[in-house]
Amino acid sequence: MQIADRIAGSFTTYFSSTNARTFFSPGRINFIGEHIDYNDGFVMPAAIDKGVCFTIAPNHSNTIHFVAADINERFSVSIDAIEKQDGWKNYVLGILYVLQKEGFSIGGFDCVFGGNLPQGSGLSSSAAIEAGLLFSLNEIFQLGIPKVRIATMAQHAEHVYPGTQCGIMDMFASLHGKKEQLILLDCTSLQYEYLPFTSQEYDVVLINTRVHHSLASGEYNTRRKECREGLAILQTIDPAITSFRQVDPAFIEQHKASFAENIYKRCLYVTQEIRRTQQGAQLLKENNIPAFGKLMFETHAGLSKLYEVSCAELDFLVDEAKKYEAVTGARVMGGGFGGCTINLIKKNDREAIVTAITAAYLKAFNVAAEVYIVEPADGTYEIKA
Repeated sequence: MQIADRIAGSFTTYFSSTNARTFFSPGRINFIGEHIDYNDGFVMPAAIDKGVCFTIAPNHSNTIHFVAADINERFSVSIDAIEKQDGWKNYVLGILYVLQKEGFSIGGFDCVFGGNLPQGSGLSSSAAIEAGLLFSLNEIFQLGIPKVRIATMAQHAEHVYPGTQCGIMDMFASLHGKKEQLILLDCTSLQYEYLPFTSQEYDVVLINTRVHHSLASGEYNTRRKECREGLAILQTIDPAITSFRQVDPAFIEQHKASFAENIYKRCLYVTQEIRRTQQGAQLLKENNIPAFGKLMFETHAGLSKLYEVSCAELDFLVDEAKKYEAVTGARVMGGGFGGCTINLIKKNDREAIVTAITAAYLKAFNVAAEVYIVEPADGTYEIKA
């Protein structure tokens, strides 16, 4: 793996340890179930064959050294002086904070990390960093933390340091991915099952708008707040309601007058998407990719018009994708406000279609979209020498 060689090689330029170990933490895609993990629903992510590598070794001191190889930045911190800082540092410091808060003891260490996930693309580079670092520390310090708990601890770290009130999906998918499998995850119980995705007919194509989004800037947290407000209103209508998964979309429409317009839209989308994800799982079990793709288009419409997390560039890419019969489904992926669309395109037609879509995008926005062909892959693991 080229990325592993690059990061391991970089480690030797900064540190002298000879017992360093290297780990790979993948990014993730999500086929359906967007913005549902923090609303007690079901999601359908997969780890991918792009991600972040860590080369890491104990240094038998009280100091931790980090090097972010991709941006050539480094900093050090004492184990006894963990506190919030600026930018990317909070993604690694949050992990150290949560470890201390939950009573796990580690020593000082040296760490170089970097990867091939484009920033702001919606492939969850932050979760790959958080889950990957915690996984690595769990291994080198033999902490004995189960993978599910690593996911919840990494989620908590993002809540308290970067300040994004994310759901569990990104970390869970990064840790639990399997090659040629999607994960159907129940975000309430954290029970999950693997769904086969070995289609020989379709490619998974990500088209990056190159519009950068920053979820921590507020809109992501605003959507979460709006959903909490909507659920509280539903509970005044029927006190037996404890979760959106108990509510049919028709019930939201029946009581539309009880909600402010924006809260009505959020609740309608969430209840529709929970059902779409369950329906999509059944379609995948039947290998009915065309019907599954139609649900992806429906999800994009909901994210754009009801949840309002799309943008002109994303809508343009999806509208262009709809022009081609060989594109079975397309939608915005990730938190929204930029990033990528995820597309299921017939292999034989993929190159011509992607060329046409990106040419149209360049003409419309004067931006050269980036294209990635990805595959469902294994979750976080150690790369053995």
